[in-house]
Amino acid sequence: MARIEFLRHMTLVSLIVLILCTTASPIFASKNCDFPAIFNFGASNSDTGGLDAAFAALSLPYGETYFHRSTGRFSDGRIIIDFIAQSFGLPYLSPYLNSLGSNFTHGANFATGGSTIRIPNSIIPNGMFSPFSLGIQYIQFKEFISKIKFIRDQGGVFATLIPKEDYFFKALYTFDVGQNDLTAGFFGNVTIQQVKATVPDIINNFIENIKSIYNLGARSFWIHNTGPIGCLPVILANFPSAAKDSYGCAKQYNEVSQYFNLKLKEALAQLRGNHPLATITYVDIYSPKYSLFQNPKKYGFELPHVACCGFGGKYNYNIQARCGETININGSKKFVGSCKKPSTRVIWDGTHYTEAANKIVFDQISTGAFTDPPIPLNIACHRKFT
Repeated sequence: MARIEFLRHMTLVSLIVLILCTTASPIFASKNCDFPAIFNFGASNSDTGGLDAAFAALSLPYGETYFHRSTGRFSDGRIIIDFIAQSFGLPYLSPYLNSLGSNFTHGANFATGGSTIRIPNSIIPNGMFSPFSLGIQYIQFKEFISKIKFIRDQGGVFATLIPKEDYFFKALYTFDVGQNDLTAGFFGNVTIQQVKATVPDIINNFIENIKSIYNLGARSFWIHNTGPIGCLPVILANFPSAAKDSYGCAKQYNEVSQYFNLKLKEALAQLRGNHPLATITYVDIYSPKYSLFQNPKKYGFELPHVACCGFGGKYNYNIQARCGETININGSKKFVGSCKKPSTRVIWDGTHYTEAANKIVFDQISTGAFTDPPIPLNIACHRKFT
């Protein structure tokens, strides 16, 4: 009798183990994704040279740390999208707008510095923002697909520089956009509450563009929220009277970022429910970025609110003296250069992050610790998480 009870017990244990193995966390139970390509949409935080190709090029010291030349990235080196590509063994993304030396075999980057979700009122070269808003980037992507088909049918050398037909379905689609929509409001002579009131419409526009890209065949989405804008020198220097939190960040401006993130997370949850064939991952970059200001020494940083490349004032930032420019001070010319050790700084040029900061943020978000659903980047193609 005791032996029978023991066997029953072991059978039950085996059944429980089997159930746990088949329903375990995807970190242990799911096969890694083999993304053959990445298509990125966004603004300067993920621009690999799009704005550079369309307008005046950035100059050194942009790119000095890793590339040792300017590549059109708004950093001293690599940005988060570069680390994403590296993690899958893919080359860095060529900007869609760059006609010289581009290779689109493993994807393309439609992001440009200064891009917004909504169509901006003030555009480069006479204004602040990129003419290539998210809706325009969608149109460019749609045209890209149709032109790729024509090139593939024609054959020849150019057919070797484009994605394979099935890559569009298998690819990872990444987004990092929205910060400039808030910035446009903050610098638009309106109140913070009025800026906050525009967030639902901004999010609606964001979701409509994601749906449009889904309708073109995209299925795996990795969508960043927006960072703590109130911690950036561009805000701190231009709105010095703003109330600060205990970490030196402009509190109300960060609250607008958090509201944007809340509405985006809610909208993506609804989108996920309406599109069961897609994997839609909300990525919280706000938290790991904010942690760099909360505890900079933990990560090896100093002067977290002070721009590495800039000039003037408490935050080494002046909108009239941008990184890489030559300015006139009392009749003398001065080059706006970088600090001695960019790797010890969080902020590069007053608005964007250093390579060192970007790498730390990537290392944290790629684990799935800051995503909804809580899924690592390397299995972000799987729809079933439990």
